Amino acid sequence: MCGIAGWLSYSQNMDAQRDTLQRMTDTMALRGPDAGGLWIDGPVGLGHRRLSIIDLEGGRQPMTAVHGGLREVAAITYSGEVYNFRELRTELQRRGHQFKTRSDTEVVLRAYVEWGEAFVERLNGMYSFAIWDLRSQELLLIRDRMGVKPLYYFQTPDGVVFGSEPKALLANPLVPRKVRADGLREILEMVKTPGHAVFAGMREVMPGEIVRINRQGLDRRHYWKLEALEHTHSLDETIRHTRDLLEDIVDRQIVADVPLCSLLSGGLDSSIITALASKKLLAAGKENIRSFSVDFVDHGGGFTGDAVRGTPDAPFVRDLVEKIRSSHQEIVLDSRELADPALRAQIVRALDLPPAFWGDMWPSLYRLFQEVRKQSTVALSGESADEVFGGYRWFHDPESIQADTFPWLASVTGKYFDGKTLFDPGLLAQLDMHSFLRDSYAQAIAEAPVLPGESAQDRRMRQMSYVNLTRFVQTLLDRKDRMSMAVGLEVRVPFCDHRLVEYAFNIPWALKAFDGREKSILRAATRDLLPASISERVKSPYPSTQDPAYEQALRDALAAIHADRNAPVTPLLDSGRIQQALAKPLGSVSPMYERMGMELAVGLNTWLSEYDVSLEL
Repeated sequence: MCGIAGWLSYSQNMDAQRDTLQRMTDTMALRGPDAGGLWIDGPVGLGHRRLSIIDLEGGRQPMTAVHGGLREVAAITYSGEVYNFRELRTELQRRGHQFKTRSDTEVVLRAYVEWGEAFVERLNGMYSFAIWDLRSQELLLIRDRMGVKPLYYFQTPDGVVFGSEPKALLANPLVPRKVRADGLREILEMVKTPGHAVFAGMREVMPGEIVRINRQGLDRRHYWKLEALEHTHSLDETIRHTRDLLEDIVDRQIVADVPLCSLLSGGLDSSIITALASKKLLAAGKENIRSFSVDFVDHGGGFTGDAVRGTPDAPFVRDLVEKIRSSHQEIVLDSRELADPALRAQIVRALDLPPAFWGDMWPSLYRLFQEVRKQSTVALSGESADEVFGGYRWFHDPESIQADTFPWLASVTGKYFDGKTLFDPGLLAQLDMHSFLRDSYAQAIAEAPVLPGESAQDRRMRQMSYVNLTRFVQTLLDRKDRMSMAVGLEVRVPFCDHRLVEYAFNIPWALKAFDGREKSILRAATRDLLPASISERVKSPYPSTQDPAYEQALRDALAAIHADRNAPVTPLLDSGRIQQALAKPLGSVSPMYERMGMELAVGLNTWLSEYDVSLEL
């Protein structure tokens, strides 16, 4: 995994902008701590920071390819992993290509030389990259199908500025630190509009999209979208095919030339990935998988089940470790440290945004990944299984299913995603948050593909799956990417393999929930791998600390903002609402409910301070 950056300006020679290109690239140093490089050719400059995973010596970037008379024809700066690179390499060798390295980067570049833009349809992996074609003088920006790896760009009058994270673009003087109303709306609501970025004029390359820039301008096209297809397998065939896909996916994703581990929560999803990885590694005669879990020091409040998390993780983690005999380590975090202002500033700098929702989960992930990185460079995660197989409670709640809004914002779960509780009602009215939410939802539903002849229930559940796979999951993938890459850890997400996503998306709901449980197909396909306690466990999200010490630190931060008339977030907040929140007894605030407003207010203040953002509302 790596960080990329670059600048294309048809009216300039980038040799004169080497210092700016270097500054842009240097902002990606945490994503790529092992090596860095710049490559310039006339109007374009490509920057790269490398986290070495495969072919540690040979995969240096930016990388060029020669073809036909030993002439350079293309250059690439690349972030990610292509899991089928060995098969592609063999096919390219049959077509006459010679390779100088063992890296997947060279395979990607030579695949472009061989097949042109269509080569991307052959890739299986998580990636974002830029390719400069020296023959056509065109730049391609490309992102993987599920949007696991980020890529941002800012169009200029004569080209484009791009990078893995907004900070790379903001290091260029052409890109303003400006946020308008549409950007603030994206911060305040648990809705991530595909392609939109918070900073004015900045965009994200959308999942499954190619952005082409040439002297005529910029155009965009999708090379992949979710499609509605008839599902022809029986229940038994569906279960068997799901298992076959998972076996192949994990087999591909355990390939690395550096230490590999698994993130284990004791839930169904991470346990499946950990068990499969253990099975594959042992069958190949290799060392068993390392696994890591997280828990919190108790400073006065033990675990209490609630509407979101009914059971603690630790007993289930122990059950799986005992079954598969993984080399396991529990990372125990001090909740008080998670509210430390210096740590919050680190999180904001990693995100380039305020940590808007579930505020303590960001620093806890960051600290967890810091500890994991001391022993491993690559980690497997169970992220996205809930979106793929229908695991969230809103997939099974009639009120949420029928609601005319995003299902996670409806019914019982909606209150857990509302961070606007402390904001000025006049500001919220000015932003017209209701219309923003209504229009965003209407856009998402309009995009959802339709299978002719399917029942009303299947059509509605397809829409539910679509908005989860194109909106909700992006927030989780962004969180995982930023927190892991901020410490130089690559996290792979097997459930985001596009083959599995395509297949599960088209399983009729009656099959997908055939036993009345969440993730029925997934449970049935993997039951033999897991202890019964985990196979039957009810969905439980990533843990949020219930420690009153964390809440007290958060209250102290909010009180300091309230007392500081010059705090940058003050004009956006409602003083009376803050006073009411601070007056409530300690411990009366739900970790996943009323605390959201405090988290967003404090995080937004840190972001405005750190980034000197200009708000134009």
